[in-house]
This record gives sequence, C-alpha cells and structure tokens, in this order.
Amino acid sequence: MNAQLKNLGIALALALPVALPAVLWSATAHAQAASLQAAQANYYKNLVDFDFVKQWVAIPPKRGVMLIDARPAARKFNPGHIFGAVNIPDDKFEQMKDQLPQDKGMLLIYYCEGPECVLSHNSARKAEALGYTNVKVYTNGYPEWVTKGEFPTVAGTYIKKLMDEKAAYMLIDSRPKRVVDKDGMIPTAVHISDSEFDKSADKLPADKATELIFYCGGLECPLSPNSAAKARKLGYTNVKTYALGHPDWIKLYGAPKAAAAPEASGSAAKASVKVETGKEKGSVSPAWFERIMKENPGALIVVDIRDQKEYAAGTIKGAINIPMDELAQKIATLPAGQPIVFICSTGARSGEAYDTAKLLRAELDVYFLDAKVRYAGDGNFSIAL
Repeated sequence: MNAQLKNLGIALALALPVALPAVLWSATAHAQAASLQAAQANYYKNLVDFDFVKQWVAIPPKRGVMLIDARPAARKFNPGHIFGAVNIPDDKFEQMKDQLPQDKGMLLIYYCEGPECVLSHNSARKAEALGYTNVKVYTNGYPEWVTKGEFPTVAGTYIKKLMDEKAAYMLIDSRPKRVVDKDGMIPTAVHISDSEFDKSADKLPADKATELIFYCGGLECPLSPNSAAKARKLGYTNVKTYALGHPDWIKLYGAPKAAAAPEASGSAAKASVKVETGKEKGSVSPAWFERIMKENPGALIVVDIRDQKEYAAGTIKGAINIPMDELAQKIATLPAGQPIVFICSTGARSGEAYDTAKLLRAELDVYFLDAKVRYAGDGNFSIAL
C-alpha cells in the first residue's frame, strides 16, 4: 500500500509541471475570450474589414473620407498609425470634434487597437450623435493593418522624440537631390533618393533590424513608400514611413536654423568655420577647437565618444553622446554638411571614431580632438597638450 501511494505521489509530481501550464493557458484563454465578448457587446453597429479600408487608403489621398485613429497620441498614434489617418483620441473627442468635416455625409472610418478595443466604437457613436450619417468602424484596426503588410506611419513628434533620446534609427529622405538641395532635409536624415535607391542602398545600416523611417514631400508623394518597399525586400524588418514628411516637419519645428544667417549683434557667430587641422591626420588643432567652442560653438557638431557614465559625469556643453561601441549602429544619425568633431579623454577613442566614420560614411566632414581633455562637470573643459 505504501509503495502504491509513493508511486502515485511520483506520478502526480511528474504530471504537475505539464498540467499547471495547461491550466494557466486555459485560464488565460478564457479571460481573453471573456474580454473579447465584453468588447463585442459595446461594438458600433456599422463594422468594416481590412479590404473596405484598403480601398480608401491611397496616394494621393481619396476625397470624401476621413480615417480617424481613436487611440491616445503619444503612446499609440505617434509611433505608428494607418497612412492618412488623423488622430482624435476618444478621451479628447469633445475638445477635438471641430477637426471633423463640415459635411455630415462624409464617410468617417474609426479604428483603434483591435477587436478588444472599444475606443473607436465609442467615438463612432459620438460622431453619429453629432449628426454624421456615414460612420464605420474598422474593428480589427491598426494591429491587423500592419500584420497584413502595410507600413506603419509615424508622426513628426515621434521622430523628434527619437532625436532627443539619441535612439538608434535611420531617417531617410527619398526626394530628388535637386529638391533636397533647395528645401533642405530634416536633421539627422540621410539622403537616398528613390530613383537612386539601388545605387545608394549601401548607405543603409548593416543591422537589418534597425528602425528605418522614410519620408518625402507629404501625403501626395509616393517616393517614401516606394523606397520603404525596396528596403523591406532587402530584408529590413522594422521599416516605417513619415507620410506627412518634410512639409509637416517645417510646420512643427520650422526650417533648420540657417547657418548662413549671422546674428544681428556685432559679435555675431560666423556662419561657417574653416577647420584648422592638427598634427595627426584628421585631427583638429586643440587651440583652435578651444577658441571655436568659446566663440562659435554652434558651428561644430561635437560628439563625445566615451561611454554613458563618463558622459554623464561631465562633457562639453552642447556635445552629444554616441559611445564608441554604438557608433557603427548610429552613424546614420550624423548629418552631412557640417564639421563633426569626435572627443574623448585622451584622443585614442576619438581617433578610432574618426577612422570608423570615414570608413562607413566617407561623405561626412569628420575630425577628432587628439588631446587630453579634462571635463569640469558643468559644461566647461580644459585641454592639456
């Protein structure tokens, strides 16, 4: 009898690791089903599918329709939404309802985060209460849109956030060179015109998982989606578009400050500087560097190549931080057309950064500070020759 009980105990012990996950999975599935059922009870009456929405999403945008994303802006809409959609979060419907069209018969298509999300259904009912007569809800929403292979579209504020956080990404301007030369590019962008994509694809990062964001001249411009599709064919897995493109960026943040426009004061900063080189190839004169950082710091892009802890302890005022082990991944974020000076503590890592930059992006105007630098922690520094 004791032996039988012992064997039963062993059998139960062996079975538990298998049985428990199955029970947990069953409970999770049941909870998900219950959540979906609860959501469905609140669905709006007029539902549409992917194919219905797809026929209304085009370049240039079709008239007679407004596609509305009912999700929160910062957490959901900005990082990714359907091409051409406007953002009217459900919780801000009353404050933003004036963005709806005057024509009450226009087709309104609401969407949010999928079958369990009721934000779009809530907003659809609110629109109907305002007198709109042709309101639909795309129930499967944004998740299905990207699952079906459509490109996520990001907002300009999302790109600005990536810049401010110094994130790893590549922003690509797909417009022709003559347009870029005339209108300029968004800061940190790399120029790969769609017509020259195949010839310039070597500018794309080696890491196929890098976030790529293509942009051109706005919702009527097909160049960035074309280039995005080409990048995806090359194996890049995190490809997005900034559909509103360069015109939207100018509206949000204005044109980049023109380096050619001197300030009104008599001691105005010069528009550009002539770099004084040092003894080592690619280096700058330490004395010249000190003088420029006092008189005209905006003329240079200073990149602190040390690790984040060193940078946080003290750096040069205005310097950005790209640790040496991240430079290859983030080299695409550095703009062409302005002198870039790499700095470290002794000149060793900054010299290595110079060599790396010249190898990966020969078009950059890069230099390095070959000197021992002491950082005061308040943005000031001193150089020991």
